[in-house]
Amino acid sequence: MSQTKPRAWLICYDIADRGRLGRLHRFLKKHAQPVQYSVFHFEGSSAQLGRLMQDIKTYIKPKEDDVRAYPIPEKVQLYTLGRGVLPDNLHLESSRSPGLARLVRPGE
Repeated sequence: MSQTKPRAWLICYDIADRGRLGRLHRFLKKHAQPVQYSVFHFEGSSAQLGRLMQDIKTYIKPKEDDVRAYPIPEKVQLYTLGRGVLPDNLHLESSRSPGLARLVRPGE
């Protein structure tokens, strides 16, 4: 995988402390799009993701918290249950991962 080719990513986290959770959530909202509670969509290269993850390190305690980033394939196949969390007037799309909208719009 190229370090400079942009792609779509899911960043997910489980933070043990409420204060760290809030700080990380506010930080990520400046750099990525929230998809669900503790799940964000990020568009960028592997290098950009690496820099973001380095910044995230300053918000967590590695022995207590868990942060992961997963690349979203261009042809994503998803199975969902329940309602999406984005308001009706907000749409999340990515030219790098056309199936991304199904992450937040179950049943579409």
